[in-house]
Amino acid sequence: MPQVPTPDPISPTPDARAAALAQWLSTVAPPVAAIAPASADASFRRYFRVTLAAPWREAAGSMTLIAMDAPPPNEDCRPYVHVARLMRDGGINVPQIVAANVADGYLLMSDLGRATYASVLDENNARHLYADALDALVLMQRMRCEDDLPPYDDALLRRELALFPDWYVARHLQRTLDAAERASLERIFGVLLANNLAQPRVFVHRDYHSRNLMISAPNPGVLDFQDAVHGPITYDLVSLLRDAYVEWSEEQELDWAIRYWERARKAGLPVSTDFAAFWRDFEWMGVQRQLKVLGIFARLKHRDGKAAYINDMPRVMRYLRRAAGRYGELEPLLALLDALENRAPGFVALL
Repeated sequence: MPQVPTPDPISPTPDARAAALAQWLSTVAPPVAAIAPASADASFRRYFRVTLAAPWREAAGSMTLIAMDAPPPNEDCRPYVHVARLMRDGGINVPQIVAANVADGYLLMSDLGRATYASVLDENNARHLYADALDALVLMQRMRCEDDLPPYDDALLRRELALFPDWYVARHLQRTLDAAERASLERIFGVLLANNLAQPRVFVHRDYHSRNLMISAPNPGVLDFQDAVHGPITYDLVSLLRDAYVEWSEEQELDWAIRYWERARKAGLPVSTDFAAFWRDFEWMGVQRQLKVLGIFARLKHRDGKAAYINDMPRVMRYLRRAAGRYGELEPLLALLDALENRAPGFVALL
């Protein structure tokens, strides 16, 4: 029988919220042997891995649990609890909530493990792992959720697009758009949103990518779903196949998109019967997401001090330029991107 390493004892911390979390855990969990940072994300949330003391591990059916610290008023645990229930009821492998203190922003939940898709993906396992992710995506999209989730409507999509001029252009590039450029960008936004809002609507995770998918049984485990909405059917497929953190060839993207489209049609999802039309919707939804992501990554650096996301900007920009260059209606966007690059000294270095 393999030896289970003895965890480090819980160490004192000057972090008031972490100390309060440990105190809360003592009232809702079996005796705890250790609490250690598990991960952080692009929000104010933090996650801790809680190692249970023997013999409570056997009684709980697990050696570890995950505690979330979501400090009010910056974060709200209630959407996480709500969407977790919807997804578990829909057959998706998400963490099970063990205990909740939503008023103070603490959750205790099951542990889906340590291995994300992003940490293990390679040419040998990608086909299998993406097949699982596509199956889970179709299962999510079959859930009836229009009455349970906020709409991914014009107002929300526009707020996301505004991150590009406000944070990527103004703060990251330190560039002021002139009147003609602002007008051109607004027209581009209008064209994109007309397409996005015309697409069939389903459950949308909003961050369905390699860092939020866990190697688990059943596979994948799905995380970071609290911002789910009811919106365009291509959105999560874009998140998965044009991942800000993992890049595949266009041929591979197309292969997986076709496999999804075939699964979706077989499942009765409202995808276009014309794959070319579906692919166009996919690309245009991707342009919306990539503009948003560039703005978010810039905000993470300049507002939140999380500079590492800047390293992923070139990949997102490649996706954006590639799609914008394929459609006449989006040529003004490509021209604007060219102008921003040419007029911003040190632009490449900033990326």
